[in-house]
Amino acid sequence: MSKVFKRRQIREKALQVLYAFEMNNEELQKHIDEIFQDLSDNSDKEFGMNLIFNVVSNRKKCDNLIEDKLSNWEMDRIAMIDKILLRMGICEFLFFADIPPKVTINEMIEISKKFSTEGSGKFLNGILDSILIQLKESGEIKKTGRGLLEDTINKTSSKGSNEEL
Repeated sequence: MSKVFKRRQIREKALQVLYAFEMNNEELQKHIDEIFQDLSDNSDKEFGMNLIFNVVSNRKKCDNLIEDKLSNWEMDRIAMIDKILLRMGICEFLFFADIPPKVTINEMIEISKKFSTEGSGKFLNGILDSILIQLKESGEIKKTGRGLLEDTINKTSSKGSNEEL
């Protein structure tokens, strides 16, 4: 199984854990143990746990970022799955330096196709893209490797430079 597909499965499991936790607001570890029980690879578990714990511990920050991008809409009207996917996307932007932002956005959209409403993909794309721009402008995103390679190439080529990257 490819690493990309495996990561999507882990993200889906993280969504399930976060949804269960959101619904009863207790026993996070119990949900993790139940939903992650079939994961044997420690790095897979670690990725999932990091994502879950970052979402839970940064919920208020994520929600503030989301609310800032809502126009003529209220936070409590967003479908719970979409809200969790937005939080997951924001946490990947902020805390997973090796995941390119475009990959994060694409993954959240693809997962929404399986778990949410028909219009969720466009909604998530718009909100996450807007938040990504804000986080880049504020310098809060720290990506390594190929994470922001495209931006570096675009900035260099727009200046007319022939220097190699």
